[in-house]
Amino acid sequence: MASTEGLVPITRNFLASYYDKYPFAPLSDDVSRLSSQIRSLADDLLQHSPPSQDETLLIQEAGRQPPHKIDENMWKNREHIEEIIFLLERSHWPAALQQPSTPEDAESAIALAQLTEKLKKSLNVLVSFQSTNSERIFNTVMTYMPQDFRGTLIKQQRERSERNKQAEVDAVVNSGGSIHDRYALLWKQQMDRRRQLAQLGSATGVYKTLVKYLVGVPQVLLDFIRQINDDEGPMEEQRQRYGPPLYSLTAMVTYIRLLFSLSWRRFNANKLEKHQVAVLEQAVDVYASEFERFITFISEVFANSPFFISAEVAGDLKTGNNEEYKEVSVPAGKSYEVSLMVESVNSYIAWDFSLIQGKMNMDIGFSVECTNPSGEKTLILPYRRYESDQGNFCTCMEGNYKLVWDNTYSTFFKKALRYKVDCIPPVVEPVQSKNEEEG
Repeated sequence: MASTEGLVPITRNFLASYYDKYPFAPLSDDVSRLSSQIRSLADDLLQHSPPSQDETLLIQEAGRQPPHKIDENMWKNREHIEEIIFLLERSHWPAALQQPSTPEDAESAIALAQLTEKLKKSLNVLVSFQSTNSERIFNTVMTYMPQDFRGTLIKQQRERSERNKQAEVDAVVNSGGSIHDRYALLWKQQMDRRRQLAQLGSATGVYKTLVKYLVGVPQVLLDFIRQINDDEGPMEEQRQRYGPPLYSLTAMVTYIRLLFSLSWRRFNANKLEKHQVAVLEQAVDVYASEFERFITFISEVFANSPFFISAEVAGDLKTGNNEEYKEVSVPAGKSYEVSLMVESVNSYIAWDFSLIQGKMNMDIGFSVECTNPSGEKTLILPYRRYESDQGNFCTCMEGNYKLVWDNTYSTFFKKALRYKVDCIPPVVEPVQSKNEEEG
């Protein structure tokens, strides 16, 4: 567990000064020029043939401002890239391109095949970025998490949650869901991850019974993961600084997809001219190049961006302590017991204790036993003497678990015991109500 002593979460002001070191070179002027040309070509096609219902939805999206959140734009770009790749698959080409009858159609077919490879490369770069960034945030959180049963439970919870999310995606694909259906689910899942991160920071929801136990989870960590995605939090500086170029690229790829969609449906009646195909080819080339440049740049910014800074730098020292230990004196010849009632199998019994030492080091006996509802006793942890110990185990039965500190072997010395124990119910994902999902 890395130390957070003297640290506070990053502030928006600090990120502003940090980002000053990482200016993003402006996008090529070709982005705006080609976006305008693509939109104009799409408008020309619509003058000759009204849009279908699906096309109307895409036209409406192209007419709106791109999303404000950085990650939502990433998912939008990923969705549109995949939709364009789908349209560029030979089986989805207009018949005139699948079996070209003119040299001009043959040239267009060759150009389309090259565009597919460029977009697949951009898609792979984006997928890798998203995966790496997600792992980095989670691993950073775990670095500052106490390396005990809580870290294990949080990892298990995340792994189980990700398996469930993948099963949901597989179900959509296997049922014949569209690319849009899949990405609508993927974005919902991304928002679920954000919600879980906020729950971890505020010790609510699935983590309500977890983060408050034993050696306190650093308050600075909880503050960070609770605040990281606030609308006016540190990440808003990121959106203000690096959002505009990404928004332009999101708009551009939306226009490109729109033109492909409109053109394919109207190819027989309004076949794209050679110079129009050249505009599309150049637009995809510029988009892929500039988008990959942005991803490479933002990857470096994110990789070097700190999550915590010193309180002196932030100018706001906040301390937190959620370590709630108890202290008792165990007389010579006596023992001290704590009973925990376990009502659910797979609960966790956890403890952390130490003796407050004087001039000479002392130890104390410790053991754990369970009495089930039938009155039968089972030794869970055999007797052993410790100066201090921290541990946990997963329960395999319901009943009364008794933690015993034994000082009966001592004739003269009482022991000053400092301890914290608790029973943590099984970690399960809460069932969301319909109102919560809509909110």
